[in-house]
Amino acid sequence: MPSPARGTDTAGSATSDTAPPSREQTRQRVIEAAIDLLTRGGRDAVTTRAVADAAGLQPPAIYRLFGDKDGLLDAVAEHGFAAFLATKHVDPDPPDLIEDLRAGWDVAVEFGLANPALFTLMYTEPTRSTSAAFKAGMQILMGRVRRLAAGGWLRVDEEIAAQIIHATARGAVLTWLSLPQDRRDPALFSTLREAMVDAVTNRQPAVQAPGPAGAARALRAALPEQTNLSSAEQLLLTEWLNRLADSA
Repeated sequence: MPSPARGTDTAGSATSDTAPPSREQTRQRVIEAAIDLLTRGGRDAVTTRAVADAAGLQPPAIYRLFGDKDGLLDAVAEHGFAAFLATKHVDPDPPDLIEDLRAGWDVAVEFGLANPALFTLMYTEPTRSTSAAFKAGMQILMGRVRRLAAGGWLRVDEEIAAQIIHATARGAVLTWLSLPQDRRDPALFSTLREAMVDAVTNRQPAVQAPGPAGAARALRAALPEQTNLSSAEQLLLTEWLNRLADSA
């Protein structure tokens, strides 16, 4: 027969095995319940009572965890941005920068089509841009744009390029979702994607050689057409470009 001490240990072990979930675990369970309701019934289905019931909690628990319904929706959107971020493949040195741009755009569209209700929640309110995961995703996009610029492919300013890429992918998905089934044509995506590529990139790289030397040579070749600089400024810039071009 087991001793009382051992029995106490066994009881203690049983108690620890059934310890209540942590606050973070409960919070995650609520978010997952909200996403399920959002997916099945749209935003109107995500009420505090419905979410609490689905998560096996009392409604006041939602307010303790998220403050209010808007706080809950913000948490759901943040979860969506984190999930989207996890789908992004980052190649620091892609063999084809233009194809890498297309592939990144396609990933955004595919995520939106696979998660229509969640995507709509994520991208229909400007305040979502404060999300940490959203900012991390934009940093990945800016890295892609910076590589295009360094390769001489970029037609417009880097910030404008990132905005065009982001806006066309988001707009393509939201437009598709707003259309009735019989008006949805997949050509919307390929047409918008290629319009985006044409808007932000050159057909041939302006810089043929990588690095600052190649960029200096390209700018030096275009300098005689420059009319905004004074003669003294052009002489000084020419000197700098010559030094950079000869550094390779």
